[in-house]
Amino acid sequence: MKKTIILLILISQVSFSQTLRKYSNEFLNIGVDAAAFGMGKSVVASTSDVNSIYWNPAGLVHIKDYQGSLMHAEYFAGIAKYDYAGFAMPIDDESALGFALIRFGVDDILDTAELIDSQGNIDYNRINLFSAADYALNIAYARQLPVQGLNIGFNGKIVHRNIGDFASSWGFGLDASLQFERNDWLFGLMLRDITTTFNAWSINEEEFARIQNAVPDQNQESPETVELTLPKAQFGMAKKFEIVRDFNLLTELDLNMRFTKTNDIISTGFVSIDPAFGFQIDYIDMVFLRGGIGNFQNVTEFDNSKSLSMQPNLGVGFKYQGIQIDYALTNIGSVGNALYSNVFSVKLDFDYFR
Repeated sequence: MKKTIILLILISQVSFSQTLRKYSNEFLNIGVDAAAFGMGKSVVASTSDVNSIYWNPAGLVHIKDYQGSLMHAEYFAGIAKYDYAGFAMPIDDESALGFALIRFGVDDILDTAELIDSQGNIDYNRINLFSAADYALNIAYARQLPVQGLNIGFNGKIVHRNIGDFASSWGFGLDASLQFERNDWLFGLMLRDITTTFNAWSINEEEFARIQNAVPDQNQESPETVELTLPKAQFGMAKKFEIVRDFNLLTELDLNMRFTKTNDIISTGFVSIDPAFGFQIDYIDMVFLRGGIGNFQNVTEFDNSKSLSMQPNLGVGFKYQGIQIDYALTNIGSVGNALYSNVFSVKLDFDYFR
């Protein structure tokens, strides 16, 4: 039980550190929409529906009526739940607005800080349950620019995170994006966290005192209360093809960039680049088959040898009279013993119901 306590506290301390971090607010980098997951998350240039709120807000200008989207996914054999809901609408012929809510959480975590009393007695009735959850509210705006085929978008993020009664935080960030289309070629640029998205933590001193007393001589220092998220960039290039009559192909190559040194396949002190490629074959824009590959990482094995890992993705979809149902089979990292995850999403286009 003590190992469980220590693990939870270490995770909390990493989250609270006051510095620019490579992996702060990582739940916002998971992605949304099973269709995008099926393409290896290579959709920055081609996204053009309600899910553009997340991938590239500039794509919202393509919607013609109200659109809604829901997604549910589970990670680590169902331990972590990931949910998303989005809604978008055109403002006029040149602009659009969207709202999205994301939750990533682990529920019913055992709080064993008071399992053992001061005399060394174990009392299982002293175990409590708590949740650790991350929330984000996205508000997106898109507008066509005077240059033909060029659109711009912005995404404001309000972030709330809580770890039971121990601590909670609020934060704010801003994304900016562009999309450009010319002769069936699509280009997209998404700049995430351009304001270095921050989280300001509030710590429950009474609950922290309980943790301090749970394991002698460990976790005695109060964690720092501000964390900042480094900016990131995504550049995408896509092309549409007609294979034969009624069958079409969409391909996209994305470059996901972090401005720090990581384990990405291309890594320097200034920028690290993780390429991703995806495709979608559709039959009369009704039945979809998708595939993608990405998350290329340099991995150091236990014997200090080097290897390259990658993340394959598969997906299918079906659309009929404004209702689109998508499914993706994906792996969150393709390293270790992580299980594949089943991702489902539903999209509604209200234009078909009028």
